[in-house]
Amino acid sequence: MHHFIDRRANPKGKSLGNRQRFLRRARENIKERVDRSVREKSIGKGESVPENGEKITIPAKGLKEPRLYHGPGGNRRHVLPGNKEFVVGDTIDRPQGGAGEGGRKASEDGEGDDEFSFTLTRDEYLEILFDGLELPDLVEKATVETETIGTRRAGLTTAGTPNNLNLVRTMRNSLGRRIALQRPTTKSQRDLEAQIADLEAVEARSPSQESLLEELKVKLDGIKRKRRVVGYIDPLDLRFDTFVPEKIRNSRAVVFCLMDVSGSMQEREKDLAKRFFLLLHLFLTRGYEHTEIVFVRHTHYAQEVDEETFFYARETGGTIVSTALEKMKEIIDERYPPDEWNIYGAQASDGENFGNDSVRCRKILTEQLLPVCQFYAYVEIVEESAQMLLDNTEAGEDLWQNYRQVKDKVAHFEMQRVSEPGHIYPIFREFFLPKVKG
Repeated sequence: MHHFIDRRANPKGKSLGNRQRFLRRARENIKERVDRSVREKSIGKGESVPENGEKITIPAKGLKEPRLYHGPGGNRRHVLPGNKEFVVGDTIDRPQGGAGEGGRKASEDGEGDDEFSFTLTRDEYLEILFDGLELPDLVEKATVETETIGTRRAGLTTAGTPNNLNLVRTMRNSLGRRIALQRPTTKSQRDLEAQIADLEAVEARSPSQESLLEELKVKLDGIKRKRRVVGYIDPLDLRFDTFVPEKIRNSRAVVFCLMDVSGSMQEREKDLAKRFFLLLHLFLTRGYEHTEIVFVRHTHYAQEVDEETFFYARETGGTIVSTALEKMKEIIDERYPPDEWNIYGAQASDGENFGNDSVRCRKILTEQLLPVCQFYAYVEIVEESAQMLLDNTEAGEDLWQNYRQVKDKVAHFEMQRVSEPGHIYPIFREFFLPKVKG
């Protein structure tokens, strides 16, 4: 491992340690505002992060980099350069008060400069939002990535096809060779030809002019001969780009969003579920080149729908959760073979289920879905007054109890309860924090 030590002196009036603390404080402010925007922002149609970026506002206080100043007091005896009015020992009168502005003036529209606003690009926003999170088993499951044959640059060569000619390197070699061999320039040849033409235009030339004319002609013949020998571009100057075949891995992922849309799931529950699904989809788009999302909604039967129908269409009927799991398995078998796709599942429900169907859900998850999934998350949405359920993981409906048995056996299965929008982002980070391997 290489260690680089910066021994440069600090800039005048600045300290490297202060600068590092300032940068950390600025990053923490930006991180806090990005996290808050996710918790507080209402998610409407489309993505939560626009393509043109996201506007962030942070406190302006503390944004200036610390500097070192001379404090009041002390015994300093010096005269500034160029001062013609004072000498050592003179006493400087105190400035008359009342001349200053007395601080910043009030704004008529109520605006001030207590906050600093700027726009983060979409990539910067997502990088800060998901800082410190990682995809489970992304490295271990390398067989999911498909391979295609592409090409990459592999340096330069002296032979190749004209379409691969590297013009910059070719002209650079040509210029260096002409300078080294002292090839006469076109301007020097034209100037010499102009002098010869002027002398030949003289009708009665003196003997000295005749001698000069002969010398110039001999010199011109030498220049022309050297320009022919030392060409402008020589085959030795040519350089061509080379390309070699390379295997390119194209990683693909599919996200299954499963949601109960029976009568017990109202707009509040659907909004909380949508926030979690959206965070998961945005997170996976950073780790995979191609990401698809599949929406499966269910009452007593399940169906694959589009996003508009998934979140806003109304349904009536009972609740049989196993129908959604069976539908997910059916779609995987038809379109997403596990040896070609990274499969992620996210399920949202209020915890209600029909009869003994929860036992069937546990069986389907354990035997059919989890063996082919990279990660599966279950989010149960409860009433805000049911805080006891959030604190006591042993309490809950029959579906929660059966899923608890799955969690105890499978490492890539996670489950949490939420009751308000502020819970979504913290539990999402908990799901994807790097796991310490023993």
